[in-house]
Amino acid sequence: MDTFLDGLMGKMTLYEKLGQLNLSSGAGNSPVISAGDGMPDLVRKGLIGASGSKKDQEIAVNESRLKIPLLSGRDIIHGCYTTFPIPLALSCMWDMERIEQSAQIAASEASTIGINWTYSPMVDICRDPRWGRIAEGGGEDPWLGSQIAKAYVRGYQGDDLTKENTIMACIKHFALYGAAVAGRDYNTVDMSRLSMYQDYMPPYRAAVDAGAGSVMTSFNLVDGIPATGNKWLLDDLLRKQWGFNGFIVTDFTAINEMINHGMGDLQEVSALALKAGVDMDMVGEGFIGTLEKSMKEGKVTQQEIDQACRRILEAKYKLGLFDEPFKYFDDERKEEVVLSKENKQAAREIASRSMVLLKNDNQTLPLKKEGTIAVIGPLAKVKAELHGTWAFWDDTTHVVSVYEGLQNAVEDKAKLVYAKGSEFTQDYHLLNAYRMYEPKEILPNSIESARLIKEAVAVAKKSDVVIAVLGEPNGWSGEASCRADISIPECQRELLRELLGLGKPVVLVLVNGRPLTLTWENEQVDAMLEAWHGGIEAGNAIADVLFGDYNPSGKLTATFPRSVGQIPVYYNHKNTGRPNTPEDPYTSRYLDLPNDPLFPFGYGLSYTTFEYSDITMNKISLKGDETLQASVIVENTGNYEGEEVVQLYINDPVASVSRSVKELKGYEKIKLAPGEKKEVIFNITTEELKFFNSDLKYDWESGDFNIYIGTNSTDCKHAVVNWEK
Repeated sequence: MDTFLDGLMGKMTLYEKLGQLNLSSGAGNSPVISAGDGMPDLVRKGLIGASGSKKDQEIAVNESRLKIPLLSGRDIIHGCYTTFPIPLALSCMWDMERIEQSAQIAASEASTIGINWTYSPMVDICRDPRWGRIAEGGGEDPWLGSQIAKAYVRGYQGDDLTKENTIMACIKHFALYGAAVAGRDYNTVDMSRLSMYQDYMPPYRAAVDAGAGSVMTSFNLVDGIPATGNKWLLDDLLRKQWGFNGFIVTDFTAINEMINHGMGDLQEVSALALKAGVDMDMVGEGFIGTLEKSMKEGKVTQQEIDQACRRILEAKYKLGLFDEPFKYFDDERKEEVVLSKENKQAAREIASRSMVLLKNDNQTLPLKKEGTIAVIGPLAKVKAELHGTWAFWDDTTHVVSVYEGLQNAVEDKAKLVYAKGSEFTQDYHLLNAYRMYEPKEILPNSIESARLIKEAVAVAKKSDVVIAVLGEPNGWSGEASCRADISIPECQRELLRELLGLGKPVVLVLVNGRPLTLTWENEQVDAMLEAWHGGIEAGNAIADVLFGDYNPSGKLTATFPRSVGQIPVYYNHKNTGRPNTPEDPYTSRYLDLPNDPLFPFGYGLSYTTFEYSDITMNKISLKGDETLQASVIVENTGNYEGEEVVQLYINDPVASVSRSVKELKGYEKIKLAPGEKKEVIFNITTEELKFFNSDLKYDWESGDFNIYIGTNSTDCKHAVVNWEK
């Protein structure tokens, strides 16, 4: 590779090198060429390094002077044609093999239509469900987020990037993007280095260690400097400390947006980004438009430009593009893999395993395939809304709606009746924000709303049980889709209120892209299933769970608050000097609601029940590099075969810096038949005791440690061990 690239770069002009740093969306208004030139001419002149279409690739390798192929990147976030549940839902499986499988299937489909690079995984830790992009990540925990990050990289890239069914991963958004103030996208971030290292950086580091080929910068500030121009972040930390040797791309126009951060004009911020370590400018055209001038003025060097160019060319070489520039355009393989029976079956199984049973009073679920079942709600028959954010390739033809999935399941054994019941919302701002790219819609009037509810009530009266399918359409989560109020909209809640008034069993199926505030709903309905935006097979998977063909096993990876007033709320918080106690009013508390969330991290019910023994340990006092074995016996005490995620948490109660009340350090997912028992053993070493101290040194300290093993972050068995150096 080095010999080949040395020869190639020796032939390149300055503009051809700058062209490699230019990721174009097809705008075609680069300052270095005449305004009449369009996208094909930019490619022909070697002024584009990454684009997309087969036509562009043909021009690049057949008509440009040096025949350098193009990278082709897309947001393949949770599947390509075969869409899987949103990443937040996937994380709730606590199943790294299936997450890896979903990424591999996405890569196998995307790599047939010209895509060789995905802007995924998004590994940002998020503790604020108002942020729309929480849908794209793995939740709030750095340890679990790290396992998920590695699984995605393995799935996309496999063990050999030159293989035709693999694509290059891109870690995003580096760094801290999920901590945006007020949960508002693109907003500022401010935190200590200690919080960065301990709570937010681990998933990025894990993805780097897994071999991800590229990293995308975030829009926010890091230590007061935009991430895209932050040399400490991109060079000192990412490259020098972590050893990352791939290339760094900005997010969409992130270089240009440093102007608004007060970093200077386009020439200044472009030079700042290059010197910080950015290699490719996504769409902003600051590099190709200003770096020649900056080089002449001594603000950047030829070496810095060459270094960035070489990293892009290395990525193309590792992907095998110089040898086979069209290998990612494969119509024959596309016919074999896209939307294959096997892929859709995987999507169905994964969707069912991503769902979280939040409530199930009186064994309302699973339902029987008999009688009359009312399926009601604005999300009951829709298809596009089940895809979730970042789904571009399927036209919904293959999406199974909730109603269709239920009908497929019951066949002629039961009768389904349907009513829409309400619109998504009657809030003017929310409706029109959601329809921002479409003509403004007229809000439903009260007469129409009353008619929809009346129709739904009439249908529900004829049923034995009501399934209410409520929540958020896909446009309410994802990029630029933040919500200050994360409750179910009032018109949907009013529908639910009327259905509950009939006195029939009501099962609430939630279709959404984030944790919601569900305090009232939880008090009222008989059963509640968090189904998320479940992808192409969502309807069939929901039916599998509701009728008990699959016993739900999902566990939450993001805390569900009681109210937005609690946000940010997360399980691994630090204690205060005045922890809340009922007998003392002068403690850290709210006057109007409890401190604890509605549903904690790690929470999820099953149709069966599990009983945990006390913790057994092989030692209660250890020294140095010894291994602690901590175990529990888990018994299925119910009537269904079921899976349980047994979770290990550790707390260091006395340390040189204040530690979290609990930190996830391991889990094991087990399957038990009714009456079956299994011993689950965790082997704990000093690696699980380490943390970043005030000097940002990663180490452990002697003392007592609290060991917790349980079914979620709140409901755990407890033991204490002493460990000395």
